[in-house]
Amino acid sequence: MEIMLPDLAAMERWGMAIAQALRPGDVIALNGGLGAGKTTLARAIIAGLGHEGEVPSPSFAIIEPYDGLRFPLVHADFYRLADPSEAEELGLDEYREGGVLIAEWPQMAGGFAHEAGCLSIALETADEGRRAIVEPGADWLGRVPC
Repeated sequence: MEIMLPDLAAMERWGMAIAQALRPGDVIALNGGLGAGKTTLARAIIAGLGHEGEVPSPSFAIIEPYDGLRFPLVHADFYRLADPSEAEELGLDEYREGGVLIAEWPQMAGGFAHEAGCLSIALETADEGRRAIVEPGADWLGRVPC
């Protein structure tokens, strides 16, 4: 499935819609090059879950947990991992328990596409705005916002 996001407002609306469809156990796997909009979309999703205030990029911390939302959420940026086993060393499974994971550069942590609750989104720059190529896991069928 392909979704066109012509501007920042469209990206924010779509992120809010994804937030409304989320369930505990879900993973949003964000792929795309530097500057493709992964963190922008993650911020919109986190705001859509009720977070008010700044959403820092987890580039340096790698994992940024959020409590006090509809359910716990962890926003992770795996760009700096040298090996997928490092995600396990960070305690990722414990962070994910009963919550949602937004993963930037998911392939660096071994990927999540094999999980039924994974919504894989590849963001690309397009002539106008961004193009999102969406691959839903089995648990996302029928709830991917367009």
